[in-house]
Amino acid sequence: MTERANYPDGAILDSEPKTPARARRCFGAGMNGTPYPTVGYSYDDFYAYLPTHGYLHVPSHELWPAASVNSKLPPLEIDGERVKPSLWLDVHRPIMQIVWIPGEPSVIADRVMQDAGWKPHPGAQIFNRYLAPAPVPGDATLAGPWLDHLMRVYPADFDHIANWLAHAVQHPGAKINHALLLGGSPGIGKDTILEPVRVGVGSYNFADITPRTMQGRFNGWVRNVIVRVSEVRDLGDVDRFAFYEHCKPLLASPPDVVRVDEKNLREYYVANVCNMIFTSNHLTDGLYLPADDRRHYVAWSIAAAQDFGENYWRGLWGWYDAGGRGHVVAWLRTRDLSGFDPKGPPLKTAGFWTMVQASESPERGEMRDLIDALGNPPALTPTHLIEGAMRQNLRDLEAELIDRKNRRAMPYKLERAGYVAVRNPDAVDGYFAIAGRRQSVYALGSLTVSEQIRAAQRLISSGGVL
Repeated sequence: MTERANYPDGAILDSEPKTPARARRCFGAGMNGTPYPTVGYSYDDFYAYLPTHGYLHVPSHELWPAASVNSKLPPLEIDGERVKPSLWLDVHRPIMQIVWIPGEPSVIADRVMQDAGWKPHPGAQIFNRYLAPAPVPGDATLAGPWLDHLMRVYPADFDHIANWLAHAVQHPGAKINHALLLGGSPGIGKDTILEPVRVGVGSYNFADITPRTMQGRFNGWVRNVIVRVSEVRDLGDVDRFAFYEHCKPLLASPPDVVRVDEKNLREYYVANVCNMIFTSNHLTDGLYLPADDRRHYVAWSIAAAQDFGENYWRGLWGWYDAGGRGHVVAWLRTRDLSGFDPKGPPLKTAGFWTMVQASESPERGEMRDLIDALGNPPALTPTHLIEGAMRQNLRDLEAELIDRKNRRAMPYKLERAGYVAVRNPDAVDGYFAIAGRRQSVYALGSLTVSEQIRAAQRLISSGGVL
């Protein structure tokens, strides 16, 4: 009996067995009726992933090569010929895509995911990597120790934090369009608050990363319902602004989907539903926040580590281990969210304004004073600022403006003072030529784009005279 070399589409007729079980029942478990060991492995455990001709092992979500699948699954005999397991999977259990979408079944039929979202595709099958949290027993009326701890650490922010966490648990497929920033001294139990929430969304849907990881190339962490960014602290003036700019598009939707780049894996789509929690022990040199930010709710605690004794932590964690996590999950699942708007801008708390003020460097005040002295022109250049600083005898600001290593920080420093860079639509490099020199031009951010360009052109026509 020869092994079938090819098993092309259409080779299996409707009258032929459609499942491994029927094939074995009709033709035997293996060649010459020899049984094959299948303990721990089943055809139901695999899908053929067509883009790479790999085989998705469902229990582990790992891609296997054909040789490994064929070594663990018994071959099938169909019409007296032996068919490799990998070939049978290619025909009967193919998937076109791998995605991660809460609220959808594990295998999604007749649709494919694109950058713009879902698109109908009759006959398509895609595999959904999302795993719903495991059921955990609990009684919402017994969640008191956790509620007391949350109230003790964040009394003024209790309701918003509770609603935010409950929404993530109740609606894992709906993004909250602002992040939580949980701040305060070390040792007050910020992470302890989140311990039951990890269970509520599923530990495999809760990620812990650092700011550097968030800015790296590989972004597999977005495949989570909650992402905690720990130890947000002083990243340097420019890096703090860059980190803020990097985070902004990730804190809200649209886009509805994000492409994930994971090491050693083909890129795939995930729903943009990851909800961000930043934790920090640093109020004044932590996260950069501008006054017009609409993407962060800042909860800052005045509690101190000495407010909590060893017996307190032993009792709380003992309660967690005795079923307390389940009680908190039950409470979060039944929390009334009718007054919570996940898409609206959050309240600007006292902690928020403290962080905004801390983000205001002394140089920013000097920059504003300098621009006031220049008459708040509709457009200006760095040369105007340097000359103005010299006339105003602002030596520190003058030195900062002249130092070439600070050039990259110039756009964001001026943006914080109300001016944005204007690109010359008539030049490939985007610069304006003033007095024979290519220069950057900045215009008032309150102007429209067309008004900013006209202001820059008037500055050029005047020879750079304000």
